[in-house]
Order: sequence, then structure tokens, then C-alpha cells
Amino acid sequence: MASHADTPASPAPREHRIVVLALDGVIPFELGIPQRIFGRARTAEGEHLYSVVTCSVRAPGPVRTDADFSVLVEHGPEALAEADTVVIPASYELGPVFEEGRLTDELAAALARIRPGTRLVAICTGGYVLAAAGLLDGRPATTHWSMAEHFQRLFPRVDVDADVLFIDDGDVLTSAGVAAGIDLCLHVVRRDHGTAVANDVARRTVVPPHRDGGQAQYIQRPVPEPQLATTRAARAWALGRLDQPLQLRDMAEQEAMSVRTFTRRFREEVGVSPLQWLTQQRVERARHLLESTDLSVDQVARDAGFGTAQSMRQHLQVALGVTPTAYRRTFRPTPSPH
Repeated sequence: MASHADTPASPAPREHRIVVLALDGVIPFELGIPQRIFGRARTAEGEHLYSVVTCSVRAPGPVRTDADFSVLVEHGPEALAEADTVVIPASYELGPVFEEGRLTDELAAALARIRPGTRLVAICTGGYVLAAAGLLDGRPATTHWSMAEHFQRLFPRVDVDADVLFIDDGDVLTSAGVAAGIDLCLHVVRRDHGTAVANDVARRTVVPPHRDGGQAQYIQRPVPEPQLATTRAARAWALGRLDQPLQLRDMAEQEAMSVRTFTRRFREEVGVSPLQWLTQQRVERARHLLESTDLSVDQVARDAGFGTAQSMRQHLQVALGVTPTAYRRTFRPTPSPH
């Protein structure tokens, strides 16, 4: 029998392969998001969790952007056959995809290389490609708010929601434009590897670690005028007391506002109601505690401000589709015996 020292080490898990499809007219900002987010995700030991490659629908070569430069793409459509996740960033030169809701022969041939079961992610108008391929029929999806009406007319079988940052429908995910693509990619990292990894990526990228997918795309006054009071102090006050019962009037008092004025101002600035925001923050705290501590579910519920395990279970089921125990099992697996 071989000694423990002679036992070969288990091979390192294969990096999840992200393939980004760059189409003519691609927006450089969105094109760079997957590499920036997934390329920064690492284990505690510093090992990369994803490999990211960019491909074209044609042989390797230049791809036009919507700026005054092209990008040299070193992979052709054959890279799509090796993808675990395909990301399609926004493009403003989609031609018949945007105008008629149909794929070109070239694009259809490229998409046909994608293996069944591959996760699909679209940023902004990248969703038009998935819809034209019939991959969004009967499913919820979003896109940039300014395109949503056109998107719905062109693809009536898609359930379009123009009021959210992104939608996770399991193996198909779509987002609004620009920064919402960052939110979606961070969400994917969080879904794959947990809050700690996603937060580390967010810190490295200097972006907020989490904006809930259900947050509004368009906020009437995202940056209040300097002379107007804001709700920032109330939010900071509440974040320091999530484990305590918090009433709307308590938050309003921090800004010396009436409940009515505070609620209106809060929604204008944050995009959701104060109570929705509180629930989101408590869900995030519960996720962090479930991942990073050995506290009992009852204690996590108290520390996150849900009061009881049953209340937390209901909120996590709505927000994440899983129970606290199942969530912890996913992100804190029982170590195997040596």
C-alpha cells in the first residue's frame, strides 16, 4: 500500500472558461467588463478561478468597435465550443438582429458551436442576439431601458422587464447597459464562488460589491443637488444596527424628515423603498455570516436582523431561491477527511 506521502495530489480544479463574443460595433467598455471581473477572481491561495478569452464570428483579426479604433481578436468562433460561459457584450452594429430580429448566417453558425448547457450572459444589447436565436422565448430578460420598448416589439415572446439592473434566469442571464454589466458579472462570481470572492473582486475593481438585480435602472435624481438633504446618513446609521428592529420613522428621524418626505427622497436616490433596501442589506449580511462563520442559523437570523430562522428562511428563499442551510452547504462544504 502506498504511503500518504506517495499518494498523488488531487489535480487542481479546471478554471471555468469564459468566452466573450466580440461583434462588430462592440462597445469597448462592455467588452472589457468580463476580463476585468472574471479575470480578477481568485481563490484564497491566489489561483485564478476563471480563464477569459475573446473571440469573433470570423477568423482571428480586427473587430470594429463603436469608438475610433478596432480591437485585434486572436480567436475565431471555434472558441465558443470550449466555453463554460459565453458572454455577449453590447454592440450598436447588429444589423438584421436589431432591425428584423434575425441572425445573420455568420452569427448563427458561430452560435451553433456553443455546447448545450453552456451558461449564456448578455450585457445590454447583447440580449438581442440571444433573443434573435430564440434563446429568450418564454423567459424573463432585460436590456437598456431606452431599448426596452423596441426589444419587446421585436421579440414579443420574451418577458421584458425594463426596470431592473439584471435578471438571473439560471442558465441565461441578461443585464441593462454599461455599469449594470459589472453588477451582473459580479453576481455571477458571487453565485459561483460566494460573497467573499465577489467582494474581493469588487475591491480590486473599486466598485460597489453588490447592487441587487431588482434595483431600478433609472433613478430620477441619483446624485442629489448639493443644497438638498440626502438619506446617506440614515443608511449608514441603519447599516450599523441591522441586528436591531428598525422602523421607517427611526430612519427618517436621522435626517430630520417626515416619513413621507424621507420615503420619497430615499426612492429617488436609491431606486427602491427604505424597507426593500433594509431587506436587501439583511440578506447580504446573512449571506456573509453563513459563508464566513459557524454561527447557528438561529444566531445568523438574529445578527442579520430577521429575528427568527423562519423569517430569514422566507426572505432567502425569495431572494436567492434556497434555504439558509442549502446556501451554507454550497459555499461552506464539509471538509473531506484526510
